[in-house]
Amino acid sequence: MGNNSHKPAIRFQGFTDAWEQRKLGDIGDVTKLAGFEFTEHVVYSDEGNMIALRGLNVKDGRLILDDVKYIDRSNFAKLNRSKLYKDDILFTYVGTVGELAVIPENERFYLAPNVSRIRLKTDDNPRFISHYMRRKGFFDSVIFPLIATSSQPALSMENIRKFDVLVPKDLAEQNSLAQFFDCLDNLIALHQRKYEKLITVKKSMLEKMFPRDGSNNPEIRFIGFTDPWEQRKLGDIADTKTGPFGTQLSAKEYTTSGIPVINVKNIGTGCIQENDLDYVSESTAKRLSDHIIQENDIVFGRKGAIGRHAIIGKTQNNWVQGSDCIRVRFKPGIVASYVNAQLQTANVIDHLSMNAYGSTMLTLTTDMINSIPLLMPEEAEQAEIAHVFSDIDNLITLHQRKLEKLKNIKQSLLQNMFV
Repeated sequence: MGNNSHKPAIRFQGFTDAWEQRKLGDIGDVTKLAGFEFTEHVVYSDEGNMIALRGLNVKDGRLILDDVKYIDRSNFAKLNRSKLYKDDILFTYVGTVGELAVIPENERFYLAPNVSRIRLKTDDNPRFISHYMRRKGFFDSVIFPLIATSSQPALSMENIRKFDVLVPKDLAEQNSLAQFFDCLDNLIALHQRKYEKLITVKKSMLEKMFPRDGSNNPEIRFIGFTDPWEQRKLGDIADTKTGPFGTQLSAKEYTTSGIPVINVKNIGTGCIQENDLDYVSESTAKRLSDHIIQENDIVFGRKGAIGRHAIIGKTQNNWVQGSDCIRVRFKPGIVASYVNAQLQTANVIDHLSMNAYGSTMLTLTTDMINSIPLLMPEEAEQAEIAHVFSDIDNLITLHQRKLEKLKNIKQSLLQNMFV
């Protein structure tokens, strides 16, 4: 391998030297704890300051502290080897292998037995090393070939020490790259939080804008609407139809272009995912005219997707219903997007889960879908509620796309700015 292959495609101005290949074990002390070393001297507590970091606390380059194990009244003098310091790198070596995070501060964290610690012996930037090792290319070419699989994937400390890493000679280049990708990670985390907050807001609105616990009135209501809601079955307000079976539509009839087919893999949370579509020819679609989807239809997955459904938008009008879907088409006076929102409530999801059949893969039938209990206000109130949830869904989709775009940008930059 020549020196040119040790130079990234994109660099900060002023850096030209080839990167150096090193073994991780040469630049860092790699260790883990045996279970007995830790548990013998530790007392867990419900709250406190000292935290034992486990594998589940390490994800996407960050410490996730939503579910932590506190330790208290412990023999901390016996826990010196598990004490973590600022700039230590955590690396998950068992189960979900390859997650990394850098310790941001002293005094608070201890290493639990199911995650390893890398403490650099050199002046190399630990955040640079963390970004370098989190690349998909590094996982595929360096980490994955060394993983042993028995009951679960795992790496030995010896194999982690064998990792080949390519490092810029100039520490300033490491620092620039670490700072750049830290900023990008912070931006991604910001959009992730916004996205998750919107999901939480939507969940709360679903609980408050639809009646619960046998009531005929919701907790939150638009001014001007006072009549109690009517209980209906979905089959009373819509016609349902199962997708084409058997010889009606076989996989060999799929083409690379033509009329899109909606299969269960394309059914997201309330909307259609268009990133992995199958197609049929126009002549096949014409033959399957009874299974042409129309705007404002709702489709359910029949198997393995309990509770997943999606409303058909303008762009999906006249697509073909797949064999593993059930189509719902509403009668006049029903606002489809209102029903689409109510179908995401806990009451409906619980109903489907209790009534679906099958042991290895839960299955829905048209009878089960027709039996879904709904609470229906007058059409004008349906439209107001539908508008609220359409706006929330649009915001969620917007942030989801921004998040995906940022992650794609990051992956491209990682590929081009590292060797």
